Amino acid sequence: MATDTAERRAAHVRGVTVTAVACLAGVVAAVISSMVASGASDTLGVYVLAAAIIVQFPLLRVLEMAGLELDIEDFGAKDYLYVAFMTFALWFVCWAILLETGASL
Repeated sequence: MATDTAERRAAHVRGVTVTAVACLAGVVAAVISSMVASGASDTLGVYVLAAAIIVQFPLLRVLEMAGLELDIEDFGAKDYLYVAFMTFALWFVCWAILLETGASL
C-alpha cells in the first residue's frame, strides 16, 4: 500500500511539473515572439516556439537532478508530443492575444 501511494505521488508530481514547465515555456515563447517578430507573418516567432520546445527537455533533466521525481528516461513519443502540443497551444493563444491587442513589450 505504501509503495502504491508513493508511485501515485511520483506520477502526479511528474504530470504537474511537465505540464507547468510546458505551459510556462509557451507563455514565455509568446512574449519573446512578440518582442522579436514583426508580426504574425514573421517566421521568427515560430523559431522561438521551436527553441522553447527543444529547451524544455534539458530543463526537465536538470529538475530531475535537483531532486524531483520526474523519470525523464521513461519519456515516450506520447510524452514528447504532449510537451510540444502544450507549449504550442499556450504560445498560440498568448501570441494571438498580444498581436490582437497590439501590446508592445
